[in-house]
Amino acid sequence: MAWKGVELLSKSENQPGLTRKMRIKTDGELLALFASVKTVAVVGVSATKTRASYGVFEFWCKQGVHAIPVNPKLAGQKILDREVVSCLADIGEPIDLVDVFRASEHLPALVDELLPADVGALWTQLEVRHPQAEERVLSAGIPLVVDRCPAIEVPRLRKLGYEVLFGC
Repeated sequence: MAWKGVELLSKSENQPGLTRKMRIKTDGELLALFASVKTVAVVGVSATKTRASYGVFEFWCKQGVHAIPVNPKLAGQKILDREVVSCLADIGEPIDLVDVFRASEHLPALVDELLPADVGALWTQLEVRHPQAEERVLSAGIPLVVDRCPAIEVPRLRKLGYEVLFGC
């Protein structure tokens, strides 16, 4: 079962199935988001293979997604043969999804950086929450996933029988 009753409301050409000011919670909404993702910026990625951010960055790469590592302390280095950039502004292409591995208190500053960028959606990892920053993202019309992990959600959806596609 590919979409299991997902209504495809169009936010824009490159984000089918998503609407403005949307907190993404349902399986159908997640499937629609994943289908829109070709480029992911992983903010706070680590070069340490045992860190969750490294594992999720590797997960994105294995999905065939163009994953861009973002970490100012590692800028210029390579992780999985991909050059690390310092910040979102250093990415010279549209970003379909920003996946955040930063402590919650850093989310407002990241939102400041994210709002002027060409970003399709924001995903905060497990336990990364900041209600005011989340509301700013939603008010700007950027779809938002909070306190979840794509490396958990994608296998869970596939186990349920969904076909999870990226960049459709």
